[in-house]
Parts: sequence; structure tokens; C-alpha cells
Amino acid sequence: MVVEEVLPMKSSGFLFVGILLMAATISNGQSSQAIRLAFVSDTQAPMTVEKIWLKANRNEEATGKVFEDIVKIQPHTVFLLGDVVALGYREKKWKRVDGFLNECRSKGITAEAVLGNHDVMTFGRSGEKKFQMRFPDQVRTGFTVVRDSIAIVMLNSNFKKLGKAGRNIQEEWLGQEINRLDKDPAIVHVIVSCHHAPYSNSKIVGSSKPVQERFVPYFYSSIKARIFITGHSHNFERFTRDGKDFLVIGGGGGIHQPLNQKPDRLDDISGDYKPDFHYITLQRSGHTMTIVSRALSKDFSGFSDGYTIKISRP
Repeated sequence: MVVEEVLPMKSSGFLFVGILLMAATISNGQSSQAIRLAFVSDTQAPMTVEKIWLKANRNEEATGKVFEDIVKIQPHTVFLLGDVVALGYREKKWKRVDGFLNECRSKGITAEAVLGNHDVMTFGRSGEKKFQMRFPDQVRTGFTVVRDSIAIVMLNSNFKKLGKAGRNIQEEWLGQEINRLDKDPAIVHVIVSCHHAPYSNSKIVGSSKPVQERFVPYFYSSIKARIFITGHSHNFERFTRDGKDFLVIGGGGGIHQPLNQKPDRLDDISGDYKPDFHYITLQRSGHTMTIVSRALSKDFSGFSDGYTIKISRP
């Protein structure tokens, strides 16, 4: 904190104490000006096999529009929740993303990301290496990013690629990290994120039972964690379980996936809000986070604020 004016020693002791309290409040993020964050998932270009089974819709153009809008609103940090590219090991698949990341850096926007299944598809080690080059802060077993007193726990849900040793390291770290963040007075909210959605009505990918078993219990155990944000399902979906939210935001450009409409489908409380392409922004005000879905119009003419969620710390 920079103090531009030095108060004289004869100033009231109450004023001095008040300044100290104000400084402490600013340092833990309670009164500082809230910053905007952006989250996007599934920005990969469609693969040939996907185009055979599913209906393409100017998908690469849509991803370009999403990237343009994120740069336009200039969030402090953009979080990419996996399937950043179609095949992570192929350098040419990164061209559009590299352009986006360069533009973000030129605007002072930082970028963080977690691995999706496409990022490590076929040649996993090569894919991870190219991913790490773009996102050097990424830790394959899990890491935490803190912005504006919000802690975003970033997890790798490619469990087979992690192997048994990696999964054990991940689980031990996650338990310790959730406990640490709950005890940290500087943290107001905790967000848990990975690529694979624990709950989804997608007829293509469905719900991830491994994520339900390995990550969700720790999410439930956290006092400060109220929302779990993922992608993988190329849809906008929202589910509530025991007072906590599970949000799916797989609208970064991947081919839209049909949803289960049968009576056994999960109760998606977002209702008819189903934009083909979207991402979300997040801002904190006091103890409340406001999450807004920004959706691309059907004619690709621009974005508008749509579905809004407000989450308060209990």
C-alpha cells in the first residue's frame, strides 16, 4: 500500500487506529475495488469425427468472437477450463489460441488454464509440454490462483493420464488446500474447477463419476466453496446439490451437444437458457460474487449479458 500523505504526529489516536484498520482491510481484499474475471471452456476447433455425428455451426468463427469479446471487456484474468485446442500435441492447432494469448498479454490480461481431454489426446506428454509452454503456472496435479480474495482451485480431471501416483498426490494436496483456504482470513470465496463436469445432461459426455468421487467430497467439505465450474459438456447447465452450485460453461466454440430430455434427466435449473456459444464473467462485491453469462447472438452480431447468478458466502 502506498501512502501519499504523512499525517502529523499530533493527529488523533482514533484516526491513526482507523487508518491501520483501513490498511488491513485493503490488504485482505475486503474493500479494494473488485476486479473482473472471465471463465471460458471448450474453445477447441471441431474434429472431423465430431462433424460427422454432430451439427457444426461456424464454430471456429464463434471461438474467435468469444476471444474478441473477452479482450474487449478486459478482465484481470481469463481462466480456460480445458479443451483449449482439439489436439494439444499438434503445434498448428495452437495458432488461434496463441494469437488470443498474445493479445491478452498486450492488454495486461493474465491467463490460467487446466488440462482437458483434447489437450492431452493421443500423445499426452507432448500435449502437456505444449500446454505448459503457454500456461507456465499450471501444475498437473492441481494449483490455486488467488484473485481479489477469491481462490480458484484448478484441478486436472484426466485421471488416467495422471496415473495412480499422480492421483494420490492430487488427492492429498486437495484435502490440505481446501483446509488451508477455509482457515485463511484473506480468502472470501473458494471456487473449484476442472474440465470434466461432475453433473451434465449431455448425451455425448454425460456426468463424470470419477470427478464426483474424487473432487466433489472435498468441495462439499469446504465452508467457503459454493460453486464448482467446469466444461466438457458443450452447453450451459446449472445444478444445485445440498446448497452448492455446479455450473457447466462449455460454450467456447466446440460443437453443441444434444441434451437428455428424458424424465430421468438431471434437474437443470438454468431452464431454457441454452446459448450455443458463451463464457462467464465474475466480480465480487463484499461477500457476494456475481456471475454473468455472456452469450453470442444467433446471428453472430455480438454478445449480451444473459443468465446471472449471485453467490454469497454463508
